[in-house]
Amino acid sequence: MSPDDWDDLHVMAATIWGEARGDGTEGMEAVARVIINRFYARKWFTGYRLDNGIKIPDIKQTCLKKYQFSCWNHHDPNFSKVLRLTDTDKTFCLCKEIAARVISGKLPDFTNNATFYHTRNIFPEWAKHHSPCYETTHHLFYNDIK
Repeated sequence: MSPDDWDDLHVMAATIWGEARGDGTEGMEAVARVIINRFYARKWFTGYRLDNGIKIPDIKQTCLKKYQFSCWNHHDPNFSKVLRLTDTDKTFCLCKEIAARVISGKLPDFTNNATFYHTRNIFPEWAKHHSPCYETTHHLFYNDIK
């Protein structure tokens, strides 16, 4: 199966796993908040599905939109791993629980409306002159990137 055949929950959980599985529950929840914050922001990074020719915001497409989450970039080492995820992976099961909570509105936004993040071992150009609004062990989160 490909991500095109998966539902919002599975794609979101795979994105959380691919992006933050090494950052503990807090880090995975923070990435989940970024995904849902991007979805609700409906800015240039929001993904859409077509329904009878009408663009409808879609969580799955928000995750899969090109260059938004590195684990979906074909050259990323996590790409082939996220494609093979199953419920035998305990961390993936936790990611599914986190995704379900954020989709249902049961995970408060403790990230201060962050829509961007990066790992601590890189410093992307877009982060220059901005201060993180939230931090985890391995990631810095931002809410003021335009």
